[in-house]
Amino acid sequence: MHKEFEDCPLANRAVITGCGSFVPPSVLTNEDLARKVDTSDEWITTRTGIKSRHITTDGETTAYLATEAAKRALDYAGLKGDDLDIITVATITPEMVFPSTACFVQQALGARKAWVFDLAAACSGFVYSLHLVQQLMENARIDNALVIGAETLTKITNWKDRASCILFGDGAGAVVLQRKDNAGRGILYSTLGADGTYWESLNCRAHGSRHPVSRPLSDPDMAYMQIKGREVYQQAVRRIVEAVTDCMSHCGLTINDVAMVISHQMNARIIESAAKRLELPAEKVFINIQDYGNTSAASVPIAFDECMRKGKLKKGDIVIFVAFGAGVTWGANIIEI
Repeated sequence: MHKEFEDCPLANRAVITGCGSFVPPSVLTNEDLARKVDTSDEWITTRTGIKSRHITTDGETTAYLATEAAKRALDYAGLKGDDLDIITVATITPEMVFPSTACFVQQALGARKAWVFDLAAACSGFVYSLHLVQQLMENARIDNALVIGAETLTKITNWKDRASCILFGDGAGAVVLQRKDNAGRGILYSTLGADGTYWESLNCRAHGSRHPVSRPLSDPDMAYMQIKGREVYQQAVRRIVEAVTDCMSHCGLTINDVAMVISHQMNARIIESAAKRLELPAEKVFINIQDYGNTSAASVPIAFDECMRKGKLKKGDIVIFVAFGAGVTWGANIIEI
């Protein structure tokens, strides 16, 4: 246990004991996109850092991706579906309006005793979910939880809009949280925020109660994601820096104490700008957007799983998860692995 937390209560810590991820096998490269819209590999790479993204085909739904990631996380932790008390799926591209995507995951895993729900906080959904489940685990009789981020964003992507269609990919990531007494590690602190006055900067307006499916849309493009790039960039850099700074300040840490910052993979330039302001060395900032694109709530757990399986993190390391998304929402978790 790090010395900074020797005085913290140790009972009922929420500890990550497993991780897993899954992306559909079909890959769409920048060169592929250049044959569909007026763009180029150089244009996309320079502005976003993205080289390719995984896209779903028929039958590869959000619940399917989530279930595959969950299986890998459970296997990592040495648990079965029937061991779970809670399943939560962070997503803005659910299986259907209702029931929740988590219900389909529960069915697929045979997690008969788990109670389940979805959480919609866009790209911040996974870090929101971690904090929520942490609080339940530390204050209730919950032993084993599965937290998933899963998205099929390409299903609500406007492939005629070259400014936005280059950004998004599909995938899912998951972690297993277990309640450990006197563990001296686990989720140590979280900070969360939102500001609904910026909702127009990133949205998908149909088909909710404001623009129901029973009423023709005044603009057909309302069925797709819409982005105000400059506004998102400015807000994202600011909120990421604030969230990471708050985590380190609250826990009495410096950059030297942190092994890795894993940001939501929204845009390589945003991540690099925030890292520069935080004075983070390149080796402490994990970026894999070049291979996956922006997978919203799935991006942090996918990146974490990749870090763990490549041996970039080890037990006892301090890692910070941070995200910014539509709403606007933002948040960060500080975790001792």
